[in-house]
Amino acid sequence: MTKHSTLPFVIGVAGGSGSGKSTVTQQILSAFGADVVSVVMQDDYYCDQTHLTPEVRRQANYDHPEAFDWPLLIEQVHALSQGQAIDMPEYDFTIDNRSTRTIRVKPAPVIVIEGLFALFDADLRDMMSLRIFVDTAPDVRFIRRLQRDIAERGRSMDSVINQYLETVRPMHKQFIEPTKRHADVILPHGANGPAMDVITTKVASLIREAQ
Repeated sequence: MTKHSTLPFVIGVAGGSGSGKSTVTQQILSAFGADVVSVVMQDDYYCDQTHLTPEVRRQANYDHPEAFDWPLLIEQVHALSQGQAIDMPEYDFTIDNRSTRTIRVKPAPVIVIEGLFALFDADLRDMMSLRIFVDTAPDVRFIRRLQRDIAERGRSMDSVINQYLETVRPMHKQFIEPTKRHADVILPHGANGPAMDVITTKVASLIREAQ
């Protein structure tokens, strides 16, 4: 674990699609409250694709590191760590592009960065106090992704399956799985209760020490 002497306490939560990253983030948020925890969702930092047609956007590889606006993500996380509020972009998955809206995120004692590639970039990792990788079985992740994309993103079953086979699965093996080596903590069965109890207890202790 990287030791920091000052707040905020930055936590990276990485893992494959459908691994349970959001559950881990929500449990941290529930443990400390919205006044203490601010969340940065890497999904909202997909590159702006306004210049592309809807057909081209649909064909993009959203599971590759180059799909993300890294300079903006790193700039805004740095700003939060310096006590500045940010206007986080909002991504609309129904149109495969950024929304015209932004989300105001205020600085807080704890900042959680959640995303597929939360542990991918060295500059981003250097700002983290705790790095978590959520490691869940591939079949469970696929089922969760299938259910989510159909229910929340208006996708067809065939399109989800094709995308999984063509990009999600190979990109996970090539880019996401290797970031596990950067983790301080690996959750082998998703957001399991005992592991989350240990994490929240440790974070609470470190926050008290830093105050």
